[in-house]
Amino acid sequence: MLDKTDIRLLTALQENAQLTAQELGDILHLSSSQAGRRRQRLEAAGYIIGYRAQLSPAKLGLHVEAFIQVTTATHAPQIAANFMAHLQTLPEVTNVWTLTGEADYLLRVFCADLKALNALVHQSLLPHKAVARVHSQIVMDKIKADAPLPVAPA
Repeated sequence: MLDKTDIRLLTALQENAQLTAQELGDILHLSSSQAGRRRQRLEAAGYIIGYRAQLSPAKLGLHVEAFIQVTTATHAPQIAANFMAHLQTLPEVTNVWTLTGEADYLLRVFCADLKALNALVHQSLLPHKAVARVHSQIVMDKIKADAPLPVAPA
């Protein structure tokens, strides 16, 4: 069960995961040891599943972000498993979701340029025997990117 202090802690960590126990304590009006124990409890309970650095795609030379819908030719378990394993080998693919509706998968990809996106689609995705069709959408601008999750009492 989340209380108001837990909610404030989770909200603060979504804004800055590098907050020290002392800084969290100041925000929450708790001692640093109390804030640290609360963070550990929320980690152990699975509310906090990890910490990571958010990198700049542009600084890394990744100037094209796109979403690719993949419709599969078959739903045979072995072919689907092979396709999912194939996706794991493609560093440009940063997220994969299975979907309801017309498309079976939604991929979020980052590429250096349109030529690299074209190569990903035509050399890595379309030739796979699981793939019947792909539909790409290139991100023009991010209006709201990777926003914090809404945190409410459980």
